[in-house]
Amino acid sequence: MSVRKISEEGLYKSEYEHDACGIGFVCNIDGHPSHNIIRQGYTILVNLTHRGACGCDPETGDGCGMMIHLPHKFFNAEAKKLGFELPEPGEYGVGMMFLPKDASQRKACIETINKVIKEEGQELLGWRKVPCNSDAIGWLARENEPHIQQVFIKRAAGLDTDAFERKLYVIRKDVTNIYKSYASAESTFYVPSMSARTIVYKGLMLPEAMDKYYPDLADETFESGIALVHQRYSTNTLPAWPLAQPFRFLAHNGEINTLRGNLNMMDSREHHLASDLFGDDVEKLIPVLNAAASDSANFDNAYELLVRGGRSVDHAMAMMIPEPWSGHETMSDDQKAFYEYHACKMEPWDGPASMCFSDGLKVGAVLDRNGLRPSRYWVTADGQVILSSEAGVLDDIPQSKVIKKGRLEPGRMFLVDLQEARIVGDDEIKKRFADRQDYRGWLNKHRPILPTDLAEDIGKNEATPLQERQQIFGYTVEDLEIILRPMAEDGKEPTGSMGNDAALAVLSPRPQLLFNYFKQLFAQVTNPPIDSIREEIVMSLETDIGRGRNLLGESPEDCDRLHLMSPILTNAQLQYIKDMGKFNWRSVSTLFDAAEGPDKL
Repeated sequence: MSVRKISEEGLYKSEYEHDACGIGFVCNIDGHPSHNIIRQGYTILVNLTHRGACGCDPETGDGCGMMIHLPHKFFNAEAKKLGFELPEPGEYGVGMMFLPKDASQRKACIETINKVIKEEGQELLGWRKVPCNSDAIGWLARENEPHIQQVFIKRAAGLDTDAFERKLYVIRKDVTNIYKSYASAESTFYVPSMSARTIVYKGLMLPEAMDKYYPDLADETFESGIALVHQRYSTNTLPAWPLAQPFRFLAHNGEINTLRGNLNMMDSREHHLASDLFGDDVEKLIPVLNAAASDSANFDNAYELLVRGGRSVDHAMAMMIPEPWSGHETMSDDQKAFYEYHACKMEPWDGPASMCFSDGLKVGAVLDRNGLRPSRYWVTADGQVILSSEAGVLDDIPQSKVIKKGRLEPGRMFLVDLQEARIVGDDEIKKRFADRQDYRGWLNKHRPILPTDLAEDIGKNEATPLQERQQIFGYTVEDLEIILRPMAEDGKEPTGSMGNDAALAVLSPRPQLLFNYFKQLFAQVTNPPIDSIREEIVMSLETDIGRGRNLLGESPEDCDRLHLMSPILTNAQLQYIKDMGKFNWRSVSTLFDAAEGPDKL
């Protein structure tokens, strides 16, 4: 195994480095398991060490981990040592469990898990204590180190593997909701993974300590067809064992800037969830998200709901990170209709992001629509794919073996189908999306579009002096001289008006401009806000209003919403909406008698 070391020489300068998570995966295209994949995944992880961070304890990093196929040969041998037999792959699942250090609390957790497994009609096969070398990690990580065990669960008769995966999802959610310590930094109970196809080994450690802390990873019989890895650089939350990645489906390099809105929207639609696949169990899936977790953890939870709810991994990812379609001149209308329809069901999880994902059957990656977190991939002659947030993470692969090199492109998807043993092209993926339903027909029938050319009723011009109006609305000399004058004279927006995240001067006696209350959340690390007008090729102000329906369903009525070309409405457009007779509306006056003071407001 080789680990890349970079010296500061030649054209390389350390100041060119940027702080961002390291992600990647390596896989055999045919999904054939081998221990070499584990070792290569570990090598990628170590070569991404510079992508992470550590604090006052240099041996405690922000967290790292690896998602792999269930290593059946290894687990079968371990189960026999513990006195129970494993059935064939797909007929059992394994839960990776972070349990309390306290013996009495841990016993209570295990008893609850065993009880829920039985209540859900599945069979408990046994428990295994995962060997862990605490000396391999730093003192800070040891302070919050969980007790790690694995639970083995046999599939009930009559279930296929997909139905069993849904049942394992229900078991995990049910147990987690009982303990209420849901993926927060204070958690004493957490389930990194519970699946019949994949398992996650992760923790609060540096990559080089990974196979020392988890001796399982060094065993020659520990095999997988994929290794999806993540080296964390914590930006939005403090480092914690549960927040190390990968999560149950994905590894993420970037930030979700729309998180607050995504959380609120999921809260609003939870009680409309319904699914024939889950039946009454759908109530056990709530809450879907958790505000105390990181942006990546919440993305994973929402993604898990969509996948377990019946959508393919690529379909679910296209819903959450759609490519820009509104101004796309060469995209087919059927493909645009797919995105327009799904925009009625779910808002984008937007921000600079490179995302690797897998359900054990497929493994892939996608880039945000702006391409702000690039990634590279290699395809080798012996049927391997290596993808990472930078090139050269496996530098011992001869260039003569590399038959293709490429990079993720904004809005386009890279996908390996391990069952069909092939790389699926983006065009094929998107055509499959477009052909699923008659989305354009559904939109034309059920989704009205608010006109933008309505004649505006010009109101009476009040004879109030301009300076008095400027004072009433809070304009200052600075606003006029620095911002408005250059815009009027040169037709250019001053640079100083971009990326302003200063807090409102709430203690000032001066009134604030209305526009000061509208601020765009932007990435904490490297990126300024994006202008939806200047960047109209990849950004859009279009939105839909109206009743949201069942997120897990797909019917023509789901797009029964009003489409707005912009969230800023004219008086004529407001009157048009009132006259439609489609929506319940109320007009609320914001006028009050100023003489009676703030209490009147």
